[in-house]
Amino acid sequence: MKRKNALYFNFNFCILKRKSNNHSFFVFQYPFQNGKSNYQIRTRTPTWAQFKDVNDADLKAMDSQISELSAEVQSLTQTCRQLDAELKELNSSLTTEEMVARLEKIKSATNHVTPEEKEKVYKERDVYVKEWRKRKRLASDMINAILEGYPKSKKEFLDEAGVETDEDCKVAVPST
Repeated sequence: MKRKNALYFNFNFCILKRKSNNHSFFVFQYPFQNGKSNYQIRTRTPTWAQFKDVNDADLKAMDSQISELSAEVQSLTQTCRQLDAELKELNSSLTTEEMVARLEKIKSATNHVTPEEKEKVYKERDVYVKEWRKRKRLASDMINAILEGYPKSKKEFLDEAGVETDEDCKVAVPST
């Protein structure tokens, strides 16, 4: 004799399973919460009853359609990624209103350099560059005078004396 109803107990809930006409009914009774018992009823229909028999030609057509749709999904996903990257880039850039506000702030700034100050800075720079050239020439003359009677090369002398040249530091004297 077959059972149509089966009752399963668990510590957390009770399941009542009943079969009738290719359908299975599950009743879940959860523990009491706030003085009430919670029920959920779920039905399940077997999957084999939902589909008709399909021949090989139809299966091949469905497979080709699936592969076409998969390729389309992949291309759309790639396009979506590109658009997301472009959106992030646009969101991180300044808007027109922000650019206009920034430009107005720069134009209205009161701390601009006057032509007199600018000329003063250029004159000071010229003085310092001339002084740099003069000191470099004097140091070069002294080193050349020492090297006249020195038995080793210039490079070895500079290493022994611990002298660093502008060329060693990759610095060039600016033009005036």
